[in-house]
Amino acid sequence: MKKYLTTLLAACCMLAAFSMPASALEYHFDGPDAGLFGRPTSDDTIYVTMDKPANTDRSKNAAYIPPAFGSPTSYTLNAGELLTPNLVSGSATGTVSSTGGVTVLPPMTSGSSSGNTGSYTPVKYTAVTKDLYYSGGYLGTLKIPTLGLSVNVYQGTDADALRKGAGHFASTSIWEGNVAIAGHNRGVNNHFGKIHTLDIGDTIKLTTQLGTRNYEVYSVSKIGVDDTSVLNDSTENIITLVTCVMNQPDYRWCVQAREK
Repeated sequence: MKKYLTTLLAACCMLAAFSMPASALEYHFDGPDAGLFGRPTSDDTIYVTMDKPANTDRSKNAAYIPPAFGSPTSYTLNAGELLTPNLVSGSATGTVSSTGGVTVLPPMTSGSSSGNTGSYTPVKYTAVTKDLYYSGGYLGTLKIPTLGLSVNVYQGTDADALRKGAGHFASTSIWEGNVAIAGHNRGVNNHFGKIHTLDIGDTIKLTTQLGTRNYEVYSVSKIGVDDTSVLNDSTENIITLVTCVMNQPDYRWCVQAREK
């Protein structure tokens, strides 16, 4: 028993010797040293050039196209044409007044910009709106005096529209530009059955809520069934009539007329 107590006491002494005070668990850290940064290179000094006026324009709108290599003016200061002449006051080389904007083409590097002013003519288009319908549900009346034809034009080219009269291609204009209209060439409603017999110069008349317009035929042709170019918008007022070709499903008759 005495030996056991002696051993226990010795163990307690060893544990007491290895124990650490609570203050040993506290840690302190110092921040890192200040970074070694280079000196700032920005310079707020305002410099004024003395050899030329301070307000000389040195931006893009004052740039010149360099003269041809080896030419007499190749080493002459400020020789050549302006790179952007439209940015020089009163020097626009081409204008479009229809939209109020300005279109400018840079001059040719050959040294002359005369005649290269550029031009742009916008296409015409009038969308179908509710106020353009007549009380009978149609958009207008098409007349071809040579054929004795007078038919109402309805929106769309589906079976229902063509059953009632001629059909207006919904993707095309209804007044300004290219007005495209389809019709049957056979059956009870074969309104367009004879359009391929029209001659150049014949008259086509279209009346809508926007007025009456007379057109003069300038083209009578047979086109492929997949040819939709005749429906493209136009820069002039034209009318396009399209119908099937009897017994030739791969083709269509197309008549186009221009406003008189």
